[in-house]
Amino acid sequence: MDFDQNIQIYIASGEIYGCQNRLAPLCNTFPHIVKKDTILDADELKQFQNHSSQMAALDFMVSVASKRRYLGFKKTTRLDREKLINLIDLHQNGTISWIKFSGAVKMAHRKRLGRSGDRRIVANKPKEEDYFYANPQECFCDATTNSDS
Repeated sequence: MDFDQNIQIYIASGEIYGCQNRLAPLCNTFPHIVKKDTILDADELKQFQNHSSQMAALDFMVSVASKRRYLGFKKTTRLDREKLINLIDLHQNGTISWIKFSGAVKMAHRKRLGRSGDRRIVANKPKEEDYFYANPQECFCDATTNSDS
């Protein structure tokens, strides 16, 4: 799907059932995969191991600090989850080939790459809104519009 195979990917979660088998295709394609236990010393990680909320907080901090969305938004893809799920279903049930699936995913997201805009607000459905860390556009200000200068 045209992703650089040398990119570093951070897996933000605990071990999942069948982790090695489920992640094998991803690990084979993208060899630079890291997790908490690969970037922290055992002694550093030990203090958090029996506290799931603190482990989740570590993942959150790494994700925010990754600056994925802050470096010009060049590598950001805002997924169309509904289209993606429908395409995955079509591929998994054999209706479309991998090549058609890949092309359809690219086509569905060709205008969803790059800079984000104002957060989407859905009236009476706060869980449907974009959350700040996924779309921080509103916190950026243009220094040229600063009225104090």
